[in-house]
Amino acid sequence: MSELNLQGPRRRRTLSRRLREAKLLVRGAMGTDHPIMAHIIPIRRCNLSCAYCNEYDSYSKPVPLDTIRHRIALLGRLKTGVITLSGGEPLLHPDLDEIIRTIRKHALLAGLITNGYLLTDRRVQELNEAGLDYLQISIDNVMPDDVSKKSLKVLDKKLQILAQHAHFHVNINSVLGGGIHHPEDALTVGKRAMDLGFTSTVGIIHDGDGQLRPLAPREREVFLEMKKFEKKHFSRINYFQHSIANGEPSDWRCRAGSRYLYICEDGLVHYCSQQRGFPAKPLEHYSVEDIRREYVTQKSCAPFCTISCVHQISYFDFFRGKQTRTVEPVPQEQLVTIKRAAGA
Repeated sequence: MSELNLQGPRRRRTLSRRLREAKLLVRGAMGTDHPIMAHIIPIRRCNLSCAYCNEYDSYSKPVPLDTIRHRIALLGRLKTGVITLSGGEPLLHPDLDEIIRTIRKHALLAGLITNGYLLTDRRVQELNEAGLDYLQISIDNVMPDDVSKKSLKVLDKKLQILAQHAHFHVNINSVLGGGIHHPEDALTVGKRAMDLGFTSTVGIIHDGDGQLRPLAPREREVFLEMKKFEKKHFSRINYFQHSIANGEPSDWRCRAGSRYLYICEDGLVHYCSQQRGFPAKPLEHYSVEDIRREYVTQKSCAPFCTISCVHQISYFDFFRGKQTRTVEPVPQEQLVTIKRAAGA
């Protein structure tokens, strides 16, 4: 299935999304005083417990719908282009469809990052009706193991449902590093994604402490093989991964806190999922002045950062905006992490 050959509603949705993507690109290039992307956490709870993940718990309640709506409106006032929902597992939120509708009222594009376990024919149709633009699933292995249950064996039927019913763009992200036992699985996952008509990316993941572990020789070989069959899409803007795969620092200007915002379940703005606690300012009080400050702020964690979405958004300004403000290195023990419930 190719997007260029989609018929009826799928094709119309694809054309609409591409027009809005073009508008996003123009807006991003014309000015720097607005966020291009924001991640919102509507629920921290997850139905899985992947060993490398530090972004979930097993008990948190959903953020109330009115609270989420207010936060989306605030991001709209800041002229945010893309608002993506992640977690935890956002499909656990009882008002997810209404949240997506609200995003479409205030932003150009609406995205969702999910583990895919809760997708059904009906659920995909509801996401179509809500106006979702992007959905991403990370599949970590072919068979479930002690590191991750996000396996192709479990999720392949969900992928078939998406191929048959989804009107939105679907990207399947396979992973390397972070304790994944069989790096060859990434190739199997990527090829299956493309066979179903989806785009396919590969991510280099951190471990359970949010730290980068350099790729082993076989992992680097798989990484280079996967790069050969990536399709053109903004999610392919991941040149930084070549440095990380070779155990080398990346030389780039991180725009977290400015062009990219991470809003936790408490409504605080953070640099990203792995730097929760900085600057940790309420979205209610986040302003253009904050965006301008963080735009020129060097982040000490940037050279070995693995957060693809922050890199991708920061490419908008790689040629401009010299960073003249520095922040002190962040000790690992100061990072905000999620305390998992016993047995999670």
